[in-house]
Amino acid sequence: MFNNKKSNAADNAGSLSSSSNINTLVDGTTMEGTINTTNDLRIDGSVVGTINCTGKLIIGPSGRVEGEVICQNAVIEGSIKGELKVHEVLDVRESAIVTGEIVTSKLLVQNGATFNGNCDMGNKLKSLKSTRTEASAS
Repeated sequence: MFNNKKSNAADNAGSLSSSSNINTLVDGTTMEGTINTTNDLRIDGSVVGTINCTGKLIIGPSGRVEGEVICQNAVIEGSIKGELKVHEVLDVRESAIVTGEIVTSKLLVQNGATFNGNCDMGNKLKSLKSTRTEASAS
């Protein structure tokens, strides 16, 4: 009975240490340049440049990003302007402002979010112009 509690406590400690591998750029901090990380990244400050994140990118409510972003998953609560490539799920929360070119596998947009730009989710649709040209030719 007591041994189980000890092993659970050890398991919990291990999971806490892995979840603490989050890089954070706090509110009031501004950065220009390139960020490369294999861990999760939370931005509550401002970044102008390129972000390469093999984990989850979280842009908090006060977070601002302008530039190119490539990540595995993303949660946007602040604003992002530029090119955003998300390999799995892009979650745009109600306070978010997203402007630019988006490429993702799955997209969640909450009511109240501002989403301006193009979004490519894999299968490309033919443009109306090419469809009309093909119809006219036949």
